[in-house]
Amino acid sequence: MSAQQEPFDADIVAKARELADRYPQSRSALLPMLHLVQSVQGYVSQEGIAFCAEQLGLSEAEVSAVATFYTMYKRKPCGEHLVSVCTNTLCAALGGDAIYRKLGEHLGEDGKPLGHEETAGTPGERGSVTIEHAECLAACDLAPVLQVNYEYYDNQTPESAVELVDALRRGEKPAPTRGAPLSDFKSVERQLAGFFPEEEDVFRADVDGPSQAVETLRGAQLAADRGWTAPAMADNVPLPELEAK
Repeated sequence: MSAQQEPFDADIVAKARELADRYPQSRSALLPMLHLVQSVQGYVSQEGIAFCAEQLGLSEAEVSAVATFYTMYKRKPCGEHLVSVCTNTLCAALGGDAIYRKLGEHLGEDGKPLGHEETAGTPGERGSVTIEHAECLAACDLAPVLQVNYEYYDNQTPESAVELVDALRRGEKPAPTRGAPLSDFKSVERQLAGFFPEEEDVFRADVDGPSQAVETLRGAQLAADRGWTAPAMADNVPLPELEAK
């Protein structure tokens, strides 16, 4: 193994090959393999780019093009916890911008707020926190929201967000509003790569959690209470004719 690939031991190489074997075209494994790289280093380094390229028979330019396109792949080391604050329209209007600003000020040093994808503490070490702007976390009914390692914390305020990151820095793992129990960034990246514990009880403990909220189901509940139903669709609906070109 070359010096560029030293962080990736035999176990990671085996997992990378397992990913490649899951697809008819091995290059299709690039997205989960980049998550696998992040599970090792906490970001996608140039070493990680080279590793993926070698495993999948791609050029480093091809891997870099993908890694730099998607915001879920980080190009500098993340903290133990990645805090994503939704600052899209509805969350921003309801307080998302204020939450992001407050966290930046709270986590900053020497009067300088922490910025996008910057880390309080030493990246990777216990209690370190990276914050980022996030574009629409798809939870408008529970706005403003943020995520920690992609788990939801709904109906946040600047004060509750500060309490949350302070708990993370103390080494605590407050329960998310919905979703699986909170883990650390690297462990979540291993799951996003497609690798979970083989023991059923351990697997369930890692992934099980509430997946819905009262607000999300309110429309369906109103329809049920009032007897509203959607018109039934006919068994055979003809497709519209397309104009010939």
